[in-house]
Amino acid sequence: MEILKVENLTKTYGTGENQIHAVDHINFSVEKGEFVAIVGASGSGKSTLLHLLGGVDRPTSGKVFIDNKDIYALSDDNLAIFRRRQIGIIYQFYNLIPILNVLENILLPCDLDGTNISKERLDEVLETLNLKNRSTHLPNELSGGQQQRVSIGRAIINNPAIVLADEPTGNLDSKASDEIVSLLKMSNKKFKQTVIMITHDLEIAKSADRIITFDDGKIIKDEKIG
Repeated sequence: MEILKVENLTKTYGTGENQIHAVDHINFSVEKGEFVAIVGASGSGKSTLLHLLGGVDRPTSGKVFIDNKDIYALSDDNLAIFRRRQIGIIYQFYNLIPILNVLENILLPCDLDGTNISKERLDEVLETLNLKNRSTHLPNELSGGQQQRVSIGRAIINNPAIVLADEPTGNLDSKASDEIVSLLKMSNKKFKQTVIMITHDLEIAKSADRIITFDDGKIIKDEKIG
């Protein structure tokens, strides 16, 4: 089942001779439950692509369908609601709220949406991420790896259609990086979560089911792994 479909997606900055195609008329789709890595050098346009997939930035042209919904046909308010409910985003620098504890940060999307999560679901996520004994800690009381685990919990807590991870290991040492990639894979397998991960590290990308190579705003390779 197709969960994401991208049609002729373009993001252009500037005009005339100064015009830059950060994302240049690309097309691809992702099946529900896939773990996809998008790789490319710095400046290749992969982070711009992630922002377009996540409804964070509107494209110059083209369409993004998530769970059969044309997200850019939505008003700004409805897009914000859809993004909160159906798109989980994991950032390189965690983006946790410093005055909220682990539990409050994880539940933030649910609180903003006025939805309740069962105790069973919450316990399962905390257990999977090994955060049960850290639930009342503030972000500044956690290691980088633990903060990124909280970010993963926040992204998956309400079972979104897709999870987008933007260089999720870019701010971590190798041990913590391996742990975070393992947790993303576990989320993908255990919770059947569709994951799209941006990375410049080909070794990390090999953890995915599929690697899309991005360069100069275009897809230059799309290959299954294994």
